Formats: sequence, C-alpha cells, structure tokens
Amino acid sequence: MNKDRKLIIAGNWKMNKTVAEALDLVNGLKRELLSVKEVDLVVCPPFTALSEVSKAILDSNLRLGAQDMSEHPPGAYTGEIAAVMLKEFSVRYVIVGHSERRQYHAETDAVIAAKAAAAHGAALKPIVCIGETLKERETGRTELVLETQVKGSLAGLSKSQMEETVLAYEPVWAIGTGRTATADQAQAAHAFIRRVLAGVFDDTVARRVRIQYGGSVKPANARELMSLPDVDGALVGGASLEIRSFTDIVKNSI
Repeated sequence: MNKDRKLIIAGNWKMNKTVAEALDLVNGLKRELLSVKEVDLVVCPPFTALSEVSKAILDSNLRLGAQDMSEHPPGAYTGEIAAVMLKEFSVRYVIVGHSERRQYHAETDAVIAAKAAAAHGAALKPIVCIGETLKERETGRTELVLETQVKGSLAGLSKSQMEETVLAYEPVWAIGTGRTATADQAQAAHAFIRRVLAGVFDDTVARRVRIQYGGSVKPANARELMSLPDVDGALVGGASLEIRSFTDIVKNSI
C-alpha cells in the first residue's frame, strides 16, 4: 500500500436491494464506519435507490456511486441514465466497464472510454474496470488483455482527468466465483497496469492513480490484498451487501 495514495473501498451492490433494504444497509454502515477517516468509502446502489441513499448518507463519511451511466447527453436513449441525472443525487463516482457490462451488454473499450470522458465532463469520477477471463489467463494473454483494455478504455483522457480516475482490476474468473487471485497474482497485475499507465501518460500520473482489486474480496483476504504495494483499495461485490462483511473488509484494510 502506498501511503501517498489513499485507499478507496467501494461496494457494488449490482441488481440488489429495494429502497428499504438499501436504507437499512447504509444506516448500518454509517454507524459501523463512523470513525473511519483513512479510507474513501463508496456505496453503489441500483439507480432506484440513489435518491434515498443520497439523503441518508448526507451527514456521513460515505460517498455515493452509480453502477453505470450513458456515454450520451440527455436525449432519445430509452432506458439510459445521463451523467447530469446522476449529479442531481450528489453522485461522486460511477462504475464503467464492469465485466458484466462488457459480457452481457457487449460494451467495448471505445464505449467505456466515451463513458469515462462523459463522467469527467460532469465532474464525476469514473471507476474503470478491466480484467482478463480465465481462458485469457490460462493462455498467457493476461498482460496483452490488460494493456489493450487500459489503452482503449482510457483513450482520450487528459493527464489531470486520469489522476481523478480510479481503475479497478477485476480478474473475471474471480468475480462471484469464490476464487481470488493470489497476492502475487494481484500485485503483478496491478504493477503491470501501473507500468502501462506510465507509458500512456507519465510516471507521475501512474504513481497517483488508485488501482482497486476486485474479485471475491472478503474480510479474510482483505488485509493481505490491501497491504500490497500497488493495490489501493477494493471494488467489493457480494460482500458489500451485508453490514458486517463490508465493515470487516474496511476495518481489516486499515
């Protein structure tokens, strides 16, 4: 862990939680994490709960994130959500390029880059997800995939925008499977991503960008993962849906 980069731990609730359930969860997290100052804490509920959760965390150290957004400005895009609409609810962060969006909605690096640019245009901080599949890792293509995704998904961002962008390395084979990259695998991937950033931008940008690990992060493995020199936080899936497990991940990371 680099003391110059503040840890950021975000909970991606995915398509879970009614409004009432969402409020129960954030109210519990507010109580349990009240004294945490060392970590940027982000919760990403579904769109339907953004309004109420935004009000509930107003006086807390929790920050609000959205799970996706459109790359387009408001207009004739049925079912989509524009960045300016998220701003209404005091959203600070937005996840783009999650592997589930890439897989189920055929999102390309170019689409993700457009979303990241649109997020910055509305003063939102994108959390840009990248990661290889099991087949890609087993065939020795991890670095090729990561380099391609980094260059493609961040195309067009300025150095200052990049410094306000969070990357999330999520090996697809470890998301929701209970499998986790070993500490060596996680550190190697994060260090490689940072080297690619240095090549695309410069060493200063690469040193400043925060790179989260995502992929079956749990209280039991949080301490080891967060202690790695190039791991700057976690994007937590299933374990973010319960007060105790998310709280323990945060407290084990400090």
